[in-house]
Amino acid sequence: MNSVPEPRTASALAARRSKTDTALLRVRESIVRLQREKAQVSVAAVARRAGVSRTFLYDNPEARAVVATAMTEAGDRRTRMLVEQDNEREATWRERALNAEDALKAAQAEILAQRTRIGELLGQIRDLQAEWTEEAIQRITTENTTLKQRVRQLTADNRTLDERLKAARSNLRFQDRRVADLEARFTEQEPPA
Repeated sequence: MNSVPEPRTASALAARRSKTDTALLRVRESIVRLQREKAQVSVAAVARRAGVSRTFLYDNPEARAVVATAMTEAGDRRTRMLVEQDNEREATWRERALNAEDALKAAQAEILAQRTRIGELLGQIRDLQAEWTEEAIQRITTENTTLKQRVRQLTADNRTLDERLKAARSNLRFQDRRVADLEARFTEQEPPA
């Protein structure tokens, strides 16, 4: 048996090798374009862009390896981007929650101060009521009413801030679950070592 191929067979093999090399070059160029455009790298997208069949991409080991590598890199980039976005969102919610807690503490301190002041004024009214003129009583009563209104307003503000704090904490818990989910997905996508 003769191991040297016939001239027609050799030229057919060379043409086929050349056609395969050209297709591989188009596949690589298509992947580079998809990555530059930040489009999703998939077998279908690469086949469409390179003008080759999906079968070629699955059957040719070099093409299959190039596409698989590109898809893995694209998945890693996307996962990193999602984690970075979630970290930014989480930081924003944490800041809001901390601000709400600070405002709540300030409102509670103001309410306590106003209640203390009201108690002092009521004590003064009881102690000195007999000695005071009608005008002084009226002035203190007006001041007392104003202080009570202020306490009601601060109580309402306190309630609003407390609701905001609860909402911020709820959003933070949701973001924590989202980050955990993304981390789980990321670990599932890592190739075995």
